[in-house]
Amino acid sequence: MSSTNPIGLFDSGVGGTSIWKEIHQLLPHENTIYLADSKNAPYGKRPKQEIIDLSCKNVDFLLEQNCKIIVVACNTATTNAIKELRAKYDVPFIGIEPAIKPAAHLSETQTIGILATQGTLNSELFNRQVESYQTTKIIEQVGHGLVELIEAGQIESEEMTALLKSYLQPMIDTNIDYLVLGCSHYPYLIPAIKKIIPEHVKIIDSGEAVARQTKAVLEKNNLLNNTTAKGSQIFYANSDPAVLKGILGFSENVFEKEF
Repeated sequence: MSSTNPIGLFDSGVGGTSIWKEIHQLLPHENTIYLADSKNAPYGKRPKQEIIDLSCKNVDFLLEQNCKIIVVACNTATTNAIKELRAKYDVPFIGIEPAIKPAAHLSETQTIGILATQGTLNSELFNRQVESYQTTKIIEQVGHGLVELIEAGQIESEEMTALLKSYLQPMIDTNIDYLVLGCSHYPYLIPAIKKIIPEHVKIIDSGEAVARQTKAVLEKNNLLNNTTAKGSQIFYANSDPAVLKGILGFSENVFEKEF
């Protein structure tokens, strides 16, 4: 495996680009291939085995592109499928999980909120993580409909604002001081969320931590691209890539492809 081979990332849609942006910022010389399985978004409503099957299909595609490491840029796929992926494939995997640990450690009210998909909140991996923080009150909220609106390009819509208010106000009422975003789509909602939550409530997502972990695993496996050339960035979507282009802010190297 060559160090110049690309980093592969996949998500159930455009949300994982929030993870890609953090990795690209930290590792600008790395080549990347991003796969948006928008046709099957959101994964959060799907049964565990279906999430595993879709994740395997995505990994197969990325390995066909000679990716040297796979970033599962989706909380639901990580919490439901990463164990099976690591057992099946001989390639390093990076997963993402809701950042409960920093929120719990930093919380002064000992009450934190988690906004995530049903698939993530129901997963065994997530519930094991929650059980390790017995002294922290964790308010869980399923973000029904949020991913669908993001995938439809409706981030600033009245419907989005109404949904966010209905999900966030009960958390605010319980005196949370940290809000954990447990879906890679949700960082795109931070501007809208900040208009709703009090200033003292801090928002935490996993993007920077995932980027640092990706670098560490590349270094450990002698796969870090040490060239000085700017890396190539390729994006694939299996449905209309217009929203993906809008989220990224550019259209070059963004392709629609069946997979």
